Amino acid sequence: MATYSFLDVVATLTGPGGSFSLGSGAGNSEEGISIEPSDDIGSMVVGADGTVMHSLHANRSGTVTVRLLKTSPRNANLSLMYDLQTTTSANHGQNTLVVQLSGTGEMISLTEVAFKRAPNLTYAKEGGTNEWVFNAGHVSRTFGTYQ
Repeated sequence: MATYSFLDVVATLTGPGGSFSLGSGAGNSEEGISIEPSDDIGSMVVGADGTVMHSLHANRSGTVTVRLLKTSPRNANLSLMYDLQTTTSANHGQNTLVVQLSGTGEMISLTEVAFKRAPNLTYAKEGGTNEWVFNAGHVSRTFGTYQ
């Protein structure tokens, strides 16, 4: 029987201002880390006579959302990195994020990663989460096996 656990997720962000873990043990919320393509990889046009033309798009970009508990010490790391990287374009878009699922061979490598925005902040009865959103210029996926 195959099993999955967030405990096996290893994620490392490296760039101007630091290098640290964002995977298991970083104070992630239940929603964890999401990686989404920015656009479809292909499109299709159907001609007047029913002929089909497929177009392959060169876009390999994506969006990454890292959700941390309000009390996670990684919020401070990301805040300092955000401040450093948004003061000059020389530091913007220079991050690399690698997400691995240990034991399965699954690996997502994201390069040319930049902060999209600072997290929205909520102060309420419960601590809640901070969502850090990044744009990634290039996303490379290798899916693993669950055997």
